Amino acid sequence: MNNHSNTVSISHFSDVLCIWAYIAQIRIDKLKAEFESKIILNYHFCPVFGAIDVLMEKNWGHRGGIEAYNKHVLSIASKFPHVEVSSDVWLTNRPTTSISAHVVLKAIQLLEDAEKNLPGFEHFLWEMRLAFFRDALDISNYNVLIELADKSGFPVDKIDEKIRSGAAYAALEIDAQLKSEYRVIGSPTLIFNEGRQILYGNVGYRVIEANVRELLNQPEHQASWC
Repeated sequence: MNNHSNTVSISHFSDVLCIWAYIAQIRIDKLKAEFESKIILNYHFCPVFGAIDVLMEKNWGHRGGIEAYNKHVLSIASKFPHVEVSSDVWLTNRPTTSISAHVVLKAIQLLEDAEKNLPGFEHFLWEMRLAFFRDALDISNYNVLIELADKSGFPVDKIDEKIRSGAAYAALEIDAQLKSEYRVIGSPTLIFNEGRQILYGNVGYRVIEANVRELLNQPEHQASWC
């Protein structure tokens, strides 16, 4: 395996409601533009916001509640002008969970694997994040999710079939198993080199790029120096 034939597989874990994953998408887009076919991105989901009422009471109940969290998210977003965040985020149409959105996303991934000429999973993932952060929509609501999918050009009947059959839930369970295997602690997390390299949180583009270049340039069978 030489430098020209190398590809780097990256496992991308995130929660669709995570402000840091929303902010970091620009770095993923730049990575794809710079390395093109030399990287393979595999998207997985971890439910940081799986039970929002419980999470907010535990982490923000003593700090001002959901109103304080709204101000926290807006403060973070103000430092990154490339993202749009509604002043009503987390206040208006507050979701109850991110899991329902993740199930729909897994259904779309399954469809994309089986069919051609679909709009694209990555496009819809971004549209879903925009729907929440920019438009303050409740993306835990199945009707909202299906309307978004329909507007994006996805066959909603086939999405529904993947969910009703249990296939989308099974795919989400595989994500949960991988999360445990790689010891993912939050969103966003990038896993390289079969779990040997992990980048978690608000990591700058140059750090991500350096990890990719290292793996592209290293000789074959150098997983360990031991």
